[in-house]
Amino acid sequence: MTGAVTTAAPRIVVVGTGPAGVRAAEALVQAGIRPTVVDEGRRDGGQIYRRQPDGFKRPYAKLYGSEADKARALHQGFDALRPQIDYLPDTLAWNLTEGELHVVQAGTPRTLPFDALIVCSGATDRLMPVAGWHRAGCYSLGAAQVALKSQACAIGVQVVFMGSGPLLYLVASQYLQAGAGVVAVLDTAPAAKPVGALKGLLARPWLALRGLGLIRGIRAAGVPVLQGVTPVAIDGDDTDGVRSVAVRDADGGVRRFACDAVGLGWHLRAETQLADLARCAFAFEPVSRQWLPRIDADGRSTTPSVYLAGDGVRILGADGAEAAGRLAALAALADHGHAAGLARHAQEAPALRRTLDRMDRFRQGLARAFPWPAAHVAALPDEAVICRCEAVTAGELRRCVNALGSQEVNRAKAFSRVGMGRCQGRFCGHAAAEIVAHACSIPVEQVGRLRSQAPVKPLMMDTPEVEA
Repeated sequence: MTGAVTTAAPRIVVVGTGPAGVRAAEALVQAGIRPTVVDEGRRDGGQIYRRQPDGFKRPYAKLYGSEADKARALHQGFDALRPQIDYLPDTLAWNLTEGELHVVQAGTPRTLPFDALIVCSGATDRLMPVAGWHRAGCYSLGAAQVALKSQACAIGVQVVFMGSGPLLYLVASQYLQAGAGVVAVLDTAPAAKPVGALKGLLARPWLALRGLGLIRGIRAAGVPVLQGVTPVAIDGDDTDGVRSVAVRDADGGVRRFACDAVGLGWHLRAETQLADLARCAFAFEPVSRQWLPRIDADGRSTTPSVYLAGDGVRILGADGAEAAGRLAALAALADHGHAAGLARHAQEAPALRRTLDRMDRFRQGLARAFPWPAAHVAALPDEAVICRCEAVTAGELRRCVNALGSQEVNRAKAFSRVGMGRCQGRFCGHAAAEIVAHACSIPVEQVGRLRSQAPVKPLMMDTPEVEA
């Protein structure tokens, strides 16, 4: 629904400066709006196009590989926007109430009133616990990327990458490009892909071919690439951390790889905490086995004046995020009756929707080609740590089910403290739900999802009372 034409400029806040946030801000500026742009990072780019610090001189081609031109275009686009937006870097959006976004910058809280809020919160790694993953030397794939892009260093001297999905091969390839030691790439997805996956991947065949090229390049560098593996354990000790990784290969044999660091990741999970605090409705998606916010074709959530775009609502990749960010911004302008926004929305929305439809078909193809290994999670031994923040084991979660009747994940949280630590369930929430569901012998969607609470990330204890 669009509002009546008005000349008043709505107050619009954009959260995030990844591909979705930058293109949303760009659309607003082009329509004559000066938005407030909140960025948790020190510089724009998000995770995928994270900028290197001032003084670092690695060329775009080395830092971003095949995505170098897109990264440069996004950075240059944001640089051009800077004089026309109110940019708040190093600023955490930690809470959301009706018509107000609560942020803190350098320990100082602020309240940002809005007529429309466009949340482009991005995604974090989706992690599957592995026995021993609590040892020093275990990182997410995203953390491995941050080390390379922001600190120009590797997470270890001899690194094993384990997980599934395109990011697994991208990060391994980036490490090889940087001259780091990559011991092996271990993929839990089988080499043979189902027909449904192939149909989805054909929505963007050139991107699928690029992924195959990454795998060929890794193998050409002499790095073993094993597909269809079952993680057994990450071995080591409390003094020296990681020493090796053991997996069962597709033929059933156990393979062990000596290393001093492990990068882990199974696709991505949408950062949905702000959407949850905004009381947006969620729906369970069987293909990815995730709870995701409900949106319409233009990015409108079920909460009026709250719009969701980019990987924070659907993992469509950088190209999809750019289209989604622009479409959500135009929808916000149209809904508030902004004359220029109404015209641009009518003109551009159909093509942007078609782009997003194609991206979503590809996303579903990827989810089928590189499935979340729910069976591996359910089979974790009792001693495996699930929640690293609170040291909650799989056995403790099963005890919550069998002895305390916890057939809902938030009840298990109350009894065990799973998801109560610094990450607020970002890294352990999906695995905890799978273990509870398996122990109860019910579908995972029936155990629910961990509810978000403010602050969405920890604040310093001495943060003063929030003032408007």
